[in-house]
Amino acid sequence: MQTTRKPWKLLLSSAMILTLLAGCGSSGDGAADSGGTGDVTVNKEGFPIVDQPVTLTLMAPDVGIQNWENMAVLQQMQEMTGITLEYQNAPKDSFETKKNLVFASGDYPDIFYAAGLTTAEQMNYGEQGILIPLEDLIDEYAPNFKALLEENPDVRKSITAPDGHIYSLPVVEFSQHWYRNPMWYNGDFLKALNIDKLPETTEELYTYLKRVKEEDPNGNGLADEIPISSITTAAANLRDIRTWLLGAFGIYEEEVYVDDADKVHYTPLEEGYKEYLTYMNRLWSEELLDHESFSQTAEQKKAKAQNNRVALFSDWHAYMTKGGEPSTSDPMFAPVRSESVAAPAIAKNRGITTGAFAISESNPQPEASLRWVDYLYSYEGALFFNKGPEGILWEYTDKENRVKQYLPVPDGKEMEDYRATLTPNYGIPAPTLSMDDINKGLKTDFDLWVEQETKQKLLDKGARIPFPALFLTVEEQTEISSLNSDLSTYVKQMEAKFITGAEPLTGWDNYVATIKKMGGERVAEINQAAYDRWKSN
Repeated sequence: MQTTRKPWKLLLSSAMILTLLAGCGSSGDGAADSGGTGDVTVNKEGFPIVDQPVTLTLMAPDVGIQNWENMAVLQQMQEMTGITLEYQNAPKDSFETKKNLVFASGDYPDIFYAAGLTTAEQMNYGEQGILIPLEDLIDEYAPNFKALLEENPDVRKSITAPDGHIYSLPVVEFSQHWYRNPMWYNGDFLKALNIDKLPETTEELYTYLKRVKEEDPNGNGLADEIPISSITTAAANLRDIRTWLLGAFGIYEEEVYVDDADKVHYTPLEEGYKEYLTYMNRLWSEELLDHESFSQTAEQKKAKAQNNRVALFSDWHAYMTKGGEPSTSDPMFAPVRSESVAAPAIAKNRGITTGAFAISESNPQPEASLRWVDYLYSYEGALFFNKGPEGILWEYTDKENRVKQYLPVPDGKEMEDYRATLTPNYGIPAPTLSMDDINKGLKTDFDLWVEQETKQKLLDKGARIPFPALFLTVEEQTEISSLNSDLSTYVKQMEAKFITGAEPLTGWDNYVATIKKMGGERVAEINQAAYDRWKSN
């Protein structure tokens, strides 16, 4: 890692300026303002952004496929804007460690990009003055993002800290509705068992899983079918299927959620959570839930599915677990309900990931930096960073209506692998706006089918955001972190014990008493206060 920060540079080249002005056009009279230091003028609209070339440092994680200075998108952004970026990248897997070291060092990059800044980090480093407030700059230099905030008040509420400042810009996703990867049915099993109507209740689901175990739907003569399989992750055991099965008992999320009356609940204390554990224990005891679910990796689960042994599982798409090509024969799981609720609780993506872009106190050109990122919140900029430059992987067939088509991938490579060499927005939480128009004309029949499944089974059935993105105060975050360090471990351990029968459910009352003693109710209180503030903004 660099131990000394390179000073920012103003690189003046009259030939370059003339080229930029000729190629992109200036913003015209009255559309510029002096910003930052020195004599650099920042244009409030159009390109180039600055009247003299500026060099800034940018810190970001990357997945190691292509050096960022060689990416076509970033090269063209430099030509369009007049802003040269010096990239301080760290591998995605070790980025958090590098980020912490940088904040501790006092030697900051000018820009944090896709840095995954938590609300606690934003508050902490914002109050220290390391990250600068952005709200006034947004009003003056970010017309695209300002319009987004005006049209979507919840976005502004979710990125505004309790002190009233905005310290980072978010990822905004209007076209991705899943809260977790969906669950999928193995269509081969449905066909073998003559299932023409998917389960709608927990009892119907249980009956189906029981039939999978007993009726040899893979037809190999062996009792090797696994009705439902899950994995263990660093985040939580069973997380890939938990959300969908919790919903059958009126629970939206595994930690905290808000009900229709705006009351915040701490899930591990809820009666619906006990019903979920009881149901899962039933599946476990009858070997309907894979007994390796608390120990296996995603790869191990996929190996079973690719041997046509698994009936129900979670993934981005079914074929990614089953193998083979995308298929419309493996239907999306339709959330089921238990007898205790009138309808399942269905969680959907809140559409906002905070902490994607921030500017440090050492940045000499914050106005220019914000104008640079504001382009990513326009349709043109979002498309550019998502798909790469026109003419490489895609082209317009009807530009006025934003209809596009894909082009043959150069060198016969896979589309996504090649896209990762063009743009930094690959596998990291990069600041941008995701909207349906970006993929207009590019969706396959399979994509359209997935959209229809999502609409019919989730959106039309009342899916809603379980808990909004919001800020805690520094004091609240400190207390929550302290409480959760012990609570999260205990809850996960007890979930596994209750489900596997290592701890009988007759011990529920003792478990609840322990949770309360450890501060479970306090977690709900703190989040309630934060939610009430968010709601009133």
